[in-house]
Amino acid sequence: MAFGRLERTTGPQPMGDINMTPLIDVMLVLLVIFMITAPLMTSSLKLDLPKTDAAQPTETPQFVAVAIDPAGRLYFGEDVVDSPTLAARIAEAAKKNPQTEVQLRADRNVPYGRVAELIGVVQKAGLHRIGFVAEPAATATKP
Repeated sequence: MAFGRLERTTGPQPMGDINMTPLIDVMLVLLVIFMITAPLMTSSLKLDLPKTDAAQPTETPQFVAVAIDPAGRLYFGEDVVDSPTLAARIAEAAKKNPQTEVQLRADRNVPYGRVAELIGVVQKAGLHRIGFVAEPAATATKP
């Protein structure tokens, strides 16, 4: 009477190498995510900033960004605002922290008088620390 087979088969052997397919899939997904988000991290407001050798980025913990383009439009951050709204937003920032710095970006084609008016609006609203944003001369391109 036979109750079973006498020969024994060995089970599946453990893999001796790493399956790279899931690792490559994750890497490609991360690459696509970075390719999509990297352009969104740059400023969408294009200005022709003046160039100077002394232009160094500051590491101010609190600041508000104010800009004026060649057409005379005012920007608070990335938002287009009119002069009274800009003054109100700056006054609100001054109430929160009077040491907040205003980083002023003005296109090189904006008349000096218009920039001076903008500085007056900022100072009247209560902020007196104003930084002028410029591009370093080393990265500047010749027109």
